[in-house]
Amino acid sequence: MVIMNILNKTKGLLLAATLIMLAGVRAIAQDVTFTAQAPKAVVVGERFRITYKVNTRDAKEFRAPDMKSIQILTGPATSTSSSTTIINGKVESSTTITYTFTAVASDEGEVELDGATIKANGKQLTSNRLTIKVLPPDQAQQAAQGQGGGQPANRQSSGQGSQSVGADELFMLATVDKTTVYEQEALLLTFKIYKLPSVDLQTMTNNMPDIKNCHVQEVDLPSNKEFNLEHYNGRNYQTMIWNQYVLFPQHSGELEIPATPFEGVIAQRVENNSGDIFDMFFNSSRYIEVKKDLTSKPIKINVKPLPQGKSNAFYGGVGDFSISSTISSTDVTANDAVTVRVILSGTGNLKLVKTPEMKFPQDFDIYDPKIDNKYTIKGGRQTGNKVYEYLIIPRHAGQYTIPALEFQYFDPKSGTYKTVKTDEYTLNVAKGQGGSESQGSVSYVNKEDLKYVGQDVRFHSTPSRLKSDSSQFFGSLLFWLCLALPLVILITVVAISRKRVADNANVAKVRAGKANSVAVKRLKVARKLMKENRKDQFYDEMMRALQGYFGDKLSIPVAELSKENIEASLKRRNVPEEPVKQVIGLLDDCEFARFAPGDDTGRMDRLYEEAARVIGQIENTIK
Repeated sequence: MVIMNILNKTKGLLLAATLIMLAGVRAIAQDVTFTAQAPKAVVVGERFRITYKVNTRDAKEFRAPDMKSIQILTGPATSTSSSTTIINGKVESSTTITYTFTAVASDEGEVELDGATIKANGKQLTSNRLTIKVLPPDQAQQAAQGQGGGQPANRQSSGQGSQSVGADELFMLATVDKTTVYEQEALLLTFKIYKLPSVDLQTMTNNMPDIKNCHVQEVDLPSNKEFNLEHYNGRNYQTMIWNQYVLFPQHSGELEIPATPFEGVIAQRVENNSGDIFDMFFNSSRYIEVKKDLTSKPIKINVKPLPQGKSNAFYGGVGDFSISSTISSTDVTANDAVTVRVILSGTGNLKLVKTPEMKFPQDFDIYDPKIDNKYTIKGGRQTGNKVYEYLIIPRHAGQYTIPALEFQYFDPKSGTYKTVKTDEYTLNVAKGQGGSESQGSVSYVNKEDLKYVGQDVRFHSTPSRLKSDSSQFFGSLLFWLCLALPLVILITVVAISRKRVADNANVAKVRAGKANSVAVKRLKVARKLMKENRKDQFYDEMMRALQGYFGDKLSIPVAELSKENIEASLKRRNVPEEPVKQVIGLLDDCEFARFAPGDDTGRMDRLYEEAARVIGQIENTIK
């Protein structure tokens, strides 16, 4: 009886625990979705699957779309999967119902399938549409099957060797979206891998192609790349876009994209023919890694020069642009700061556009514009905007006009120049407090404020009485202050001198503190060489200015001064990613421009402005 009582109590406790757990289980709070999936491409006569998934248990009245364009072999087969998770004592569960069709396509082309419908949680849902590309059969595989009367022979090797993969089984294909462009017009270069399904490609490595007279920007691709089926030259390949680059040709003429090398690693199966019965039974085959060198074919591009018709408002823009502007205030007082923001938006060579020259009244204090780049690569094109922020300070009262900024660009689609412009602003400047217009060391007086008073000097006399001062200087407070003042000055000078000696002992700190001033001096020399059109000396001085600045600012020895070390040092100092990219890009542009042929007037001016801007940005970031 005692044992029975214990068992009954145990059953009661287990039942209570089960009920508590079941009560704690709840469905995951999420929206109900109904999706359709199928391969993007299939081969005529080969089976493939079409699946429809709904993430709820309460689903009924599933209706598939019209599938007359393909042959349904089986389906819909229904399956249910559930998952339960426990997080911080909370039990959550989810259920997915899958409807699967097995189909085959008999005609090549494209198959369009409308969305399926289902009633889930009391609501009528419709799935997404499907587009399936149907490819013709592989001609080489058909020929092999016809000759052998069955499956084609596997290309395998025996013993310790391995048979190399053929050039038609694995290769890299380079393509461009256009073969004729204008100067500075963007074109998309794509490197795509083609491999047969039997080739087990493990990895692929390559360097950026070395393209002369061209600005190159790599396109960010998803890290989880996938192979897709594609019919090419009579064969069905698994393909994947490996690299993409946006190119901006800098000179007219013939541009050649050279043959680019790639290195792949393939896993190949090797049969074991040692004759050992145990090896034949337990280790009949194994896989080895084999390197495969691939090289894309060169491509020639015809680059046309920009036509005549440029104006002073042309700053190198090629593409499709718009421009707008804002002003912080149109009613201010003298010595108040005013901000004018100019926003250049569009698609084209945004990175290479020069800073527009906005005209302001002559007696305004004008500061170099702050530039904010907000462009990215989308659809193989550089798109976004550049924001130029001009800070101005009016010093005198009055009404001033800030003229509209004109921006001319070349539209390669129409082959013509187009001009857009900002708004014109009227700035009303009132006098400052007390009627003064300048708070600096120099005061400005309007002529109308001067009045003739009838005589130059008016004398005013007041009666006064003289009395003797019997107080003596010796022993007074002023006497003791004058006595202590030299001692205070001496102590201060000694303290400052010691601090300077300590600072000068830290060579790295001294170099970093003087890096900006030294770079500015070298840039002034480079600007003088640019005006004299001394190309080689200009680029040499620019490289000395940049390398000297980063070597001093980042405390990098001359022997270790490289782009990789500069980039690593900037990142260690928490410099944001975008300025780091601009620094490396500037160094690359300087190295490229030294050896690039053609007219260098515009290129030297652009490099000079970019160098001054980048150095200023780094100075503001690294204090």
